[in-house]
Amino acid sequence: MFVVREATVPRTRVVELPGRGMTRVWECAGPPGAETLMLIHGVAGTAELNWGKVLAPLGRHFRVVAADLRGHGDGIPLRSRFRLEDCADDIAALAGVLDIPRFAAVGYSMGGMVAQLLYRRHAPLVSRLVLCSTAGNVGGSPAEQMAALAVPAMAAALRWNPMLHLMGADFFGMALLGRIDDPATRRWARAQLSRTTLATVVSATSAVCGFRSDSWIGQVDVPAAVVITTRDQVVPPHRQLELARAIPGASVCYVDGDHGACVNAPHLFAPALLSAAASTSAVALLPGAGLRRTIATCRRRSWGSRHRRKDFSGDQVCLRDRLSAWRQGQVPGVGPIDRGCSSGSC
Repeated sequence: MFVVREATVPRTRVVELPGRGMTRVWECAGPPGAETLMLIHGVAGTAELNWGKVLAPLGRHFRVVAADLRGHGDGIPLRSRFRLEDCADDIAALAGVLDIPRFAAVGYSMGGMVAQLLYRRHAPLVSRLVLCSTAGNVGGSPAEQMAALAVPAMAAALRWNPMLHLMGADFFGMALLGRIDDPATRRWARAQLSRTTLATVVSATSAVCGFRSDSWIGQVDVPAAVVITTRDQVVPPHRQLELARAIPGASVCYVDGDHGACVNAPHLFAPALLSAAASTSAVALLPGAGLRRTIATCRRRSWGSRHRRKDFSGDQVCLRDRLSAWRQGQVPGVGPIDRGCSSGSC
């Protein structure tokens, strides 16, 4: 029992990536010989903020590594514009330093885009993908609409007033996370977000809005899972479902939470993430993993044709109907169906 506890205790250190810089890394050793999950956080956050509440549950089954991305928290200082490709290359370099030959790339929001680029740029390193609250592009989404209005104004303000470069991203980041009821968690989240500058967030948001994987994500040939936050107001659920559709043979897991579920609802997010990780792996979860089907459901599916599929009761339903039914507990544990509905709104 002592060994299991030691393996799941998150530890942190600063690691040097030769020729790139220094970054903070959080780790759980995991069971002997366990597979490695490389966790990649979202915009404005840190590894501790995004993954801190799920490190220990994951560490019971996997070796876990989570680093601050460049410009974020204690990550590599950002000396020019923020590029998602640089973040992917940083993660690949970190794997080399830590002597990790292959790993599962697990990304949240912007981190999901970095994970996709990791596969494209460093495919031999990536054994599988777990993509959470993310998309193949955010064109036309609430996130991009907000960015289209806010980013140019913030960029202009930064040019006119260099002192704004020192401002933290806590206001912007709290808007992404959504409602946090617990006062202590809210204070902790704001403190974590303030460690990333507003200038970094503006540049990173611009990079996110320019990301497109539609033309190549269908070439993924490793096991993959998509974790969908069904109440997400930043990356709409149907965008997350479209990403799942585009990846051959991907599994889908649902979390009844918003974009900040990793922080404001870890009791929902952790079981879903474990389900997703297990669905793409041969790992056998230890007893008591807490994979409650009422919270997180994950099923393998094949999209096949673009015609509407039938659910397990034989009824035809559209994506929005499926999400609505899942929220009401009417769908016990099935993956999403192909897009298409009579209203044309899906």
